[in-house]
Amino acid sequence: MAEHALTTPLKDDDIRKLRAGDTVKLTGTVYTARDAAHKRLVDLLEAGEELPIPLEGQVVYYVGPAPTPPGKAIGSAGPTTSYRMDPYAPALLDRGLKGMIGKGARSDAVVGSMKKNCAVYFAATGGAAALISRSITAAEVVAYEDLGAEAIRKLAVKDFPLVVAQDCHGGNAYEEGQKKYAK
Repeated sequence: MAEHALTTPLKDDDIRKLRAGDTVKLTGTVYTARDAAHKRLVDLLEAGEELPIPLEGQVVYYVGPAPTPPGKAIGSAGPTTSYRMDPYAPALLDRGLKGMIGKGARSDAVVGSMKKNCAVYFAATGGAAALISRSITAAEVVAYEDLGAEAIRKLAVKDFPLVVAQDCHGGNAYEEGQKKYAK
């Protein structure tokens, strides 16, 4: 397993070198969005309207952070289960989204779209929300403030610790990990 340091926006060359199980420290801008925000984004795409965030080369983190304590950039910010975004993810990948961060395996439709669009799915460690929030240096709501914790936020991240869960070549750390320890 290799270790990588990547900076957003991601490029196809960044993604092609990643393999399931590799570790990544991600720096740059990451947007947050959960299922309600995803539905609104896809509804805008279907209506032919402009999105409130750029997608080209971007990474979306599936998170609804806890309230921000005084003196911090953000509250605890652990990943949410990704399958709830599966109905919407292919439409965003088709428009240039290059990375997703969450936890749990993705549907065959999302994996197929990742292969087609040269995209990657990262896993953030569940249960480590307070530790993860230390990698977030700034946060601001940029869309759908009415969704509260699930509003879309623009995060500045530095050395955000991630694992490549599913790569653009069809590699799947969830399946490969089970096979490795099933013996």
